[in-house]
Amino acid sequence: MSKLPEDQLNQLRDIFTRFDLDKDGSLTHLEVAALLRSLGLKPSGEQIHKLFKNMDSDGSGTVEFDELVSAMSSQMMSEDILINQQQLLEIFRSFDRDGSGFITPAELAKSMTKMGQPLSYRELSEMVRNADTDGDGVISFKEFQGIMARSAADSLGFTL
Repeated sequence: MSKLPEDQLNQLRDIFTRFDLDKDGSLTHLEVAALLRSLGLKPSGEQIHKLFKNMDSDGSGTVEFDELVSAMSSQMMSEDILINQQQLLEIFRSFDRDGSGFITPAELAKSMTKMGQPLSYRELSEMVRNADTDGDGVISFKEFQGIMARSAADSLGFTL
């Protein structure tokens, strides 16, 4: 049985589903690499290969959800993910200037300008439109995580 709390299990199931690009109920080597990077981990190719081999406990050449849960339940992986989730939350909070739990277009514009990356109205509108999956006009932490996951997948040549 998993040592992970129910909310982490649900989050992991959501992540697994998002990265199971062919929807076959298992993850390939490349899908696992994209998943790990979306969590903020930066393993080398050799580390990914070794981790994948350890995760694939049945030797099928793919990682099923229960195998992923087993791997994530290990103390080291859970700590790494929690640390990286905490870092992601800190980045989100640096954009969420008023602490509302959402990044408004104005907050995004101010943060980008402060970082030396001022945005035109068109760029700002496009960024918000791409991130705001529920159409409420602001970016929630969940939407922010989704953007970061897509960014990690894009850097590996995937499209989500």
